[in-house]
Amino acid sequence: MTTPAALRFTDVDLDKIGNLTGRVAVFVSESGKLDQTARRVNRLTKGALERFTDSASFNDMAVGDSKELAYPTGMMAEWLSVVKLDRKPKVSEARKAGANLGKAKGTKELHVLAGNLKQVGDVALGALLRAYSFDDHKTAERDAPEGVTVYVNDYKALEGEAQAITAVAEGVFMTRDLTSEPANVLTTTEFANRLEAMSDLGLKVTVLDEDQLETLGMRTLLSVGQGSDSPSKVVVMEWNGGTVGDAPLALVGKGVVFDTGGISLKPAGGMEDMTMDMGGAGVVAGVMRTLAMRKAKANVVGLVGLVENMPSGNATRPGDVVTSMKGDTVEIINTDAEGRLVLADVLWYAQEKFEPRGVIDLATLTGAVIIGLGHEMAGVFSNNDDLAGQFLSAAKAEEEGAWRLPLDPAYDKQLKSQIADMKNVGGRPAGSITAAQFLQRFVLDDTPWIHLDIAGVASVKSETSFAPKGSTGWGVRALDRLVRDTLEN
Repeated sequence: MTTPAALRFTDVDLDKIGNLTGRVAVFVSESGKLDQTARRVNRLTKGALERFTDSASFNDMAVGDSKELAYPTGMMAEWLSVVKLDRKPKVSEARKAGANLGKAKGTKELHVLAGNLKQVGDVALGALLRAYSFDDHKTAERDAPEGVTVYVNDYKALEGEAQAITAVAEGVFMTRDLTSEPANVLTTTEFANRLEAMSDLGLKVTVLDEDQLETLGMRTLLSVGQGSDSPSKVVVMEWNGGTVGDAPLALVGKGVVFDTGGISLKPAGGMEDMTMDMGGAGVVAGVMRTLAMRKAKANVVGLVGLVENMPSGNATRPGDVVTSMKGDTVEIINTDAEGRLVLADVLWYAQEKFEPRGVIDLATLTGAVIIGLGHEMAGVFSNNDDLAGQFLSAAKAEEEGAWRLPLDPAYDKQLKSQIADMKNVGGRPAGSITAAQFLQRFVLDDTPWIHLDIAGVASVKSETSFAPKGSTGWGVRALDRLVRDTLEN
């Protein structure tokens, strides 16, 4: 697994700044004011920093931007990063500044001269998140990345914060790694093995195999994977850090490790991207890792349905009727609408087994949500205004785009079947909404529930603020904050 750069906070020692190697970052306010550390850097560089802050180049920088100065005179560092940031920045500005440092970091040690800067933890988080690179399948030798050291005037006030920041970054990195892995590596079995390994962090991990799933009646989930040689599985991860007996929050993830569309075969162009169709399960795994690493004082259970959707002589056909664990029958119109079949059974199992206080499912479910929201926002559907509001607040605080879309019985007519209780698709109109309406049938009326359609945000074709091109890890930070804000406070 890709691990974040080691993070530590320590006291400022002005006399050692000149001997720091690798990359040194210094902050200058919008007005050009230099703090204690910046004044020492300016003295070491014989006024170069002050000359730069008086230049048009500095004036043109936006808040949070950085400018790289190579081999600064009077310092041992290879690079000096000058960051435009006031002493009391907004959280978004601090994280942007950190992300710019993380992007430029490379493999060398990053020394951040924060001094008395506020929101320094957000600078560190931004740096760790953006300094990600998925290189597991590249053969060229690469230096092991060195860490990030943040120099502050009172590091004791930040004791313990490095662990919490690293826990969030670890969860995001796990999600990105899983979503980036090719399907011949991340089989359903390998996925389950990686989740089982998190028992070392204190999670209780249970893997349900196909015989157990058949006994439980998870036939819609099994119908998706029956055309593949990879066995279908459900993995349950329990974190019991809260009060004994308190109902947990349940997180449910779609884990289709590769989606050909099945008999309703997808076009060849772009099918290689379907390695990311387990993105919902990847987010659930990342959140559970973060909660365990930071010893969250909450009860949370993560459940993921792991399948592979392949065409074969044994694959589910359009027109087949299958019976869900709930007992409802589903006419399969399109085998490429498979994620909702996986989620239906896992949602029902989660409620029967754990009687949760609320359920949030995540899935790269529909292309329709990308048409509606693009790659900036995940679609949010919910039967509970309070839970939806809490999640949207958490997502906004973490700068993870999310937008609520409607649920309404009027859409149910599109799911009517002549031969079964429902169809698995409702046609092209309102495709993401009818998918959510389908899932809602497997949620008890008194269970607060959110469905997150993350098809547009799980993996993208260009870099984002906190990630390079590819898997983003969207959702780990928002869900971790939701747990902190609603279950731990």
